[in-house]
Formats: sequence, structure tokens, C-alpha cells
Amino acid sequence: MGTPDIPEDSALPVPETQAGRDGLRALLDRPRTAVIGLDFDGTLAPIVADPDQARAHPGAVPALSALAPKVASVAVVTGRPAGVAVRNGGFAGVPGLEHLVVLGHYGAERWDAATGTVTAPAPHPGIAAVRAELPGVLDRAGAWPGTWIEEKGRAVAVHTRRAEDPEAAFDTLRAPLTDLATRHGLIVEPGRLVLELRPPGMDKGVALLDHLRTTGAESVLYAGDDLGDLPAFAALEKLRSEGIPSLLVCSGSSEVTELAERADLVVDGPEGVVALLNGLAAHAD
Repeated sequence: MGTPDIPEDSALPVPETQAGRDGLRALLDRPRTAVIGLDFDGTLAPIVADPDQARAHPGAVPALSALAPKVASVAVVTGRPAGVAVRNGGFAGVPGLEHLVVLGHYGAERWDAATGTVTAPAPHPGIAAVRAELPGVLDRAGAWPGTWIEEKGRAVAVHTRRAEDPEAAFDTLRAPLTDLATRHGLIVEPGRLVLELRPPGMDKGVALLDHLRTTGAESVLYAGDDLGDLPAFAALEKLRSEGIPSLLVCSGSSEVTELAERADLVVDGPEGVVALLNGLAAHAD
């Protein structure tokens, strides 16, 4: 059976690339075997100066509740602890979200809406060592006022967004933080004015591929906004070469252009993501 035409509907934008259009058609034609993958910060939730205050867009949970019962799975893939993303997203106890999972810490933690439980292995020992040394490293690097440390349990992040010169602070700190991470068997993941120190082998591409294999997905959409989402894009591009259609969505950002250049579709931040999810829910029958 052929795939249907993409409805000409303002709530369902048409991807710019042929591969993206093929991915969207496959998703609409066979939603029960499709997986929807979503970043959290900058994609489902607007970026804010204090990540602890980040909350999902008001329309995100209703849109996910409408879409999730129609697809194989919705996976929120985030560098945050799974429990924090669940709390900030408002995902717990919501009817219709039984098919939702949160893959926290780049897949090291997993929260299932169906059970309300988090499963995770033991933390990497290098995290504790980095946590202890990090304040001294920042002091020796210049102690940029406004720079601050975010504790993430299985990772540690240094934010420069509040610094007087955020870009200069980011550039200055990148080398010493990379040295610190390397000494303790960790890596540095750069993002939007944030440098995250975390264990190797953890990224959104690995987490997403593991989940897709578990669900037996026949098509997949992934939406993200930052450099940390590039591995997920790369994973989906690889799946395309294996015959699995996909749609790469960028939650538009003037701070990061790499994702937009690789995306099939660029939407206007979390509001645009919510509109896309609502359009999918309306047409995925």
C-alpha cells in the first residue's frame, strides 16, 4: 500500500527535503510503528537562565497526550536526570501518556510512564572526583562572575549564560574543563553556553537507537535544538541508509545553526514543536 500525500495543513508543515517528506509520510501512514523522539530544554521547554526553572511549554503535555496513544512510543531524550525531566515536564500521572518514556542522562536512566519508575546503573566514579576539583579549576581559569555549576547526578555542567561576556567565558573554560574531564575518564559535551562533563559512550544517538531497536520502530521523528542533539540526527541518518524513514526537526535557535543545517524541518522553538505534535496527532490515523 502506498503512503498518503502529506495534508496541506498549516498545523503540519512540509519538510524541505525529500528524505524528510518520506519520513513524515511513513509516520502518517503507519503511526502504530512510529517513534517520536524529543529533546527537553529548548524543544519541549523554552530555554531560561536558570535550568531549575525550565518548564514544558503549556501546550506540550496536551499535545503529547493526544499523540502518544497513536504511536509506538514517545521518548523524551535528555541530558537531565530522568526524574527532573519528568517533574519539569509534568509528565507523571497524565492520561494518554502511557507510551511515554524519559531517557535521562543520555539514556543512562529510564523512566516509564506506565510504571512511574526510574531504572539506572551506578554512577561513573569520575563524576565525584570532577565535582570535588571543579571549583578550583574555575578559580584558576579566572572565576568568571556569573558562571555557575549545575549538579546533574551523573554529570556536572558549567553554565556561562549569566556571565558578563558569556561567549568569552565559554571559550576560556573549554580547554581547562576538557583537561579535567580527561584526567577522570570523562568527556566534555558543549551546548548553548554550557559545558557538560559526563561519562563517554553516553549520547542521544546511542540512547535513541537502543530505544528504537527495543520498540521495533519502522519510522522515527526526532526534534532537538542543541549540539547535544547532533548524535541523534546522525543516528537517524544512518537508519535512513538501512531503509528506515526518519524526519529530523530543529527547534529553531539563533544560537546554534549546525542543527538547522542538517534538519529536514525547522520550527519556531517549543511553540513550533507543540504545533507540529498537534498536527501529527490530528493526521496520524
